[in-house]
Amino acid sequence: MRVITGIAKGRKLKDVPGDSTRPITDRVKEALFNILAGEMLDSTWWDLFAGTGAVGIEALSRGAEFVQFTDIERKAIQTIQENLELIELPSKVKVKQGDVFSFLQAKPDRIFDYIYIAPPQYKELWIKTLCTLDENIMWIHENSCVIVQIHPREYQEINLKNLVEYDQRKYGSTLLVFYEQPEN
Repeated sequence: MRVITGIAKGRKLKDVPGDSTRPITDRVKEALFNILAGEMLDSTWWDLFAGTGAVGIEALSRGAEFVQFTDIERKAIQTIQENLELIELPSKVKVKQGDVFSFLQAKPDRIFDYIYIAPPQYKELWIKTLCTLDENIMWIHENSCVIVQIHPREYQEINLKNLVEYDQRKYGSTLLVFYEQPEN
C-alpha cells in the first residue's frame, strides 16, 4: 500500500498488524480520487473506521487542509500515527481513538467536506453509521460528499431523511456508494 500521488507520492504505508482491518486497495483508492478529481485542495475529511489511514493520507497528499482519523482499535490508531510520521506532511490532522457512533452523535466541532465510511464488513455497521450521520447532519454542509466502502453483497437501499445516494462504483469486491445532502 502506498500514497498514489501528490506531495507524498510513492511513500509506502504500514498495515495494521493482524486481520482486524481491510485496507483499501491502491486500485480502488486511485479510482476514488479520480472520481473526486481536483476537489481536494483545502478540503476537510473525516476518515471513519480509518484502519491504516490510507484514504485520509491520500487526501492530505493531494492538498486537503485537514483530516480527522477515527478508529476504535488501538493497533489501528498506532498505525495511523506511524503512517503520518512516514509521510511527513505539514498538514493539520487529528487522530481520535473511540467509538464512531459516539463521535457522530456528539455536537459537531467541525464541518467536513468529505466523510469516508469503511467499517468492518458484513456487520451492517455502514448502515448504522450512515443513519447516525443522517440524524446528526450538522457534521456536513450541502456540498459535502459522504462515501461508503462496502462489499457489493452488503449493499441495500436505505431510507434516509437528509442524505441521498447519487452514485455507485464497483471495483471487484469493493463497492463505493456516494451520498450527498441535496440543496434545499
